[in-house]
Amino acid sequence: MPNFTVEEGRLLVPGEVTFDPGQAGPTAESDAALRHVVAFLAARETVTLLRVEAHGDGAGASDDEQKLTEARALAVVVRLLELGADEERLLPVGFGATKPVADPSTPAGRAKNRRIEFRPAALRGKPIGNMPLDGGGKVARLPKR
Repeated sequence: MPNFTVEEGRLLVPGEVTFDPGQAGPTAESDAALRHVVAFLAARETVTLLRVEAHGDGAGASDDEQKLTEARALAVVVRLLELGADEERLLPVGFGATKPVADPSTPAGRAKNRRIEFRPAALRGKPIGNMPLDGGGKVARLPKR
């Protein structure tokens, strides 16, 4: 059974979710991290909503970067669905470059800012800490099936 750690409201995953520059779809190297997320959801049925957050690096125009983070969040959710996750428990959200974790004026800082985070947003159908489910980002919608 995998070991799951939620630290500072974020599910820690083995490895990173990566993308080719300017592309929305996660690379094949991301699957280990994404399989961990699917296993987490299967093991933790009380987590009824997991926010899939995509963050940008601050290098592009803000509108373009916002759209790219929304597309990346959505593409990660689509891959999670392919790996067996339940669509009803996933919320793709793009943040653009609004939540940097490092200095965006350096290449190393931009690399740290460009990330995917997985955050439990609801337990047993109730928002965690009465916070908005979208965490303040813009929800990317799945196409109607």
